Amino acid sequence: MDGYFASAGLLSLATACVYFGSYSSLPAPRNSDGSRPVDDIPERVSSEDALLFPIIGAVTLLALFFSLQYFGPEWINFLLGWYFAIAGVAAVWKALIAVARWALGEASWRSYPDVSLDARLGQKNFFNVSLSSVSACLLPLAFVPSAVYMLNGRSALLTNVLGVSFATAAIAMLKIDSFSTGCIMLSGLFFYDVYFVFYSAKTFGQSVMVKVATSVDVPIKLLWPRSVVLSTANGFSMLGLGDIVVPGVFVALALRYDHFRAGAPSHTNFKRPYFYTTLAAYVLGLLTTVVVMHTFQSAQPALLYLSPAGILSVLLTSFVRGELGAVFAWSDVESEPVKSKSE
Repeated sequence: MDGYFASAGLLSLATACVYFGSYSSLPAPRNSDGSRPVDDIPERVSSEDALLFPIIGAVTLLALFFSLQYFGPEWINFLLGWYFAIAGVAAVWKALIAVARWALGEASWRSYPDVSLDARLGQKNFFNVSLSSVSACLLPLAFVPSAVYMLNGRSALLTNVLGVSFATAAIAMLKIDSFSTGCIMLSGLFFYDVYFVFYSAKTFGQSVMVKVATSVDVPIKLLWPRSVVLSTANGFSMLGLGDIVVPGVFVALALRYDHFRAGAPSHTNFKRPYFYTTLAAYVLGLLTTVVVMHTFQSAQPALLYLSPAGILSVLLTSFVRGELGAVFAWSDVESEPVKSKSE
């Protein structure tokens, strides 16, 4: 019972990250002259970039694995702890801005004046930053979780605060350009995850993924106590951020496609068949991972279930709706919204 309770907690956190990260990935409303806001210049991951993901992931994972083998976890956790604490300031700041922007509304948000900071030497401008005054006010608050995390112990709560911020920020910022690119990304990382969880032990003597996940004490995972009463005596269940971000950017793409095809001016008033289908597939994929993990009492590569679930959800939805060609011909690169035909 305790194990399933912990898994339910992790599933809820992960689904919330994917949901809010997806909405944060939607394009901001255009300015009155039709231009994009300066902080919403779109950059997309192409299919060529997606092919490199498993290679980059493998190199990074092996570098951590061998560093742990030769230097031990203390130095690695010390260095990575500071790195993620600094990066966590930016992630938490972005999360606070997203919440404030949603709470105030877009019109009210834009009504606040901007704050500019310039650094000049004579006539030469070395530094120029312009941001909303609300964003500037939220910046000091963004330092609090990282500061407490480093100075007062790396608790599970603070790990989750930083981990959730990292995950939602990554889903919002890491935008793939098409469903073809998304399928390439999910397929490549499917084999990456399976190899480093199941088969790397034959090459390296132990599972590389499990070794790194259990040895590195930094906010690259979400934690939940294995206890119905939230006691930490039985340890924690964990879910890596990669199992949230990788399928999450695919779900976010589905939401942006729904937004595009509806020609929606707002972030809420449009039909979202692809988003709801891919989000449901993500939840079912995680549930399958949990059931298999508890049945066989062994770690599972979540992308073994999440990657096929995401790809099949889009394929089946587009096929049933008679939109398979349109879905895979669409490119999320500065596409101008068009009014959809009646459904």
